[in-house]
Amino acid sequence: MTKLLDTLLLKCRRLCKKMKRRHWLLLSLLVLVGIIKWSHQLSYFYTWAVYPVIGSVLSAVSGLVPFAVGDIFIALSILWVLFCLRKKTTLLKAAEYLLWIYVWFYIAWGLNYTQPNIYLRTGMKPAEVDKDKLREFAYRYADSLNLLSEEQRVKSEEQESEEWKRRVSDALQNVYEKMGQREGINAPFNPHPHVKTMVFTPISSMAGVTGSMAPFFCEFTLNGDIRPHDYPAIYAHEYAHFLGIAHEGEANFYSYLACTSSTDKAVKFSGYYHILPHVLNSVFNLLGEKEGRQLINYIRPEIIELAKDDRHYWLSKRSKMLDAAQDFVFDLYLKGNHVSEGRKSYSGVVALILAWEELQQREKRNS
Repeated sequence: MTKLLDTLLLKCRRLCKKMKRRHWLLLSLLVLVGIIKWSHQLSYFYTWAVYPVIGSVLSAVSGLVPFAVGDIFIALSILWVLFCLRKKTTLLKAAEYLLWIYVWFYIAWGLNYTQPNIYLRTGMKPAEVDKDKLREFAYRYADSLNLLSEEQRVKSEEQESEEWKRRVSDALQNVYEKMGQREGINAPFNPHPHVKTMVFTPISSMAGVTGSMAPFFCEFTLNGDIRPHDYPAIYAHEYAHFLGIAHEGEANFYSYLACTSSTDKAVKFSGYYHILPHVLNSVFNLLGEKEGRQLINYIRPEIIELAKDDRHYWLSKRSKMLDAAQDFVFDLYLKGNHVSEGRKSYSGVVALILAWEELQQREKRNS
């Protein structure tokens, strides 16, 4: 046993002698990331004090480039690693490179996954989604959606216009600037966020991806195939990620909150319409198929037709194999980053909205 320990110590000394400064730096950063991921206090400090500084610097630099730098970076990294795997002599280089990517990801944005959840950040209490509460919310939601249905008629060509994109950006920037620590989200740290179109839009559509947060250069990107009525809500969702919200259900919640708080009626409609599948799923799952069908019949027919048309639109672009692979990988990715529900976390938006409404009512009673 003693000889074995001596041998291991000798090998460790030899390894340490071979390690260069960059290796010690990498090791130190890996330890730092591990400590922050383990500590809720440090991760909270990271999200509120460190990330806005990192995000403002990275987004300012990447904003100078008109295309999505992160998309190109990821594609080239994949090609480099695949090239290294072909030669055994470069396997160690590939492993070191992946470790640097790992550190960069978490320091640049990924540590936001370990911040306290939205209930702790806002003072909300998890709402018990009973049948009566859900039914009352669902029909109140449907009334708002029906009332705004005329506002969704944005000409499809406007999606490509800079005027439409500026209109959405300005409307949502104004709303997010009014939010803050009370709502559990960072205030905008970049007055001119540079949303970019995905470089590989056709592949993204095949995989069912409509937007993404590119952490390495603090960019948020949108699929170029997004339809006009979906553009504001998806923009607001990815912008929430840009502001440090990692959880998908929380990003959906902030998208809903931002869009429905806007004075722009087309933006407001997009916020309501975007959570329609989640509301319907909640009603069908908790209240049953009969009540689910009644709610569908209560919603204006043109909205239901729009939802069906959207489904056909995206299915026509989707690759079943690529979509399934993306779902599997992304589910593992989320679960590996403290999102235990995986992809199901997207549907948590209804419970968050109900909890938020209860918080507003409680504050009114106490004021």
